[in-house]
Amino acid sequence: MTQEFLTTVFGWMTVLNFALLALSTLLIVALQDWAAGIHGRMFQMEPGDAKRAYFRYLANYKILTIVFCLMPWLALKLA
Repeated sequence: MTQEFLTTVFGWMTVLNFALLALSTLLIVALQDWAAGIHGRMFQMEPGDAKRAYFRYLANYKILTIVFCLMPWLALKLA
């Protein structure tokens, strides 16, 4: 695999992951009460706990995307 190919792969992987993160964020913000009610009933959670779990999910997904997609792409671009 060439450096150019890997740069392209990591670049598109970063774009797709951030697009999924943005879509997830929009859906959670727009449908927060509805989703918290459903997940609260499914997993015997309070709606407040479900909302905290959503925030934790989004935060972890963002960190993982930055560490495993954006940083390798940036390193390859700078190399």
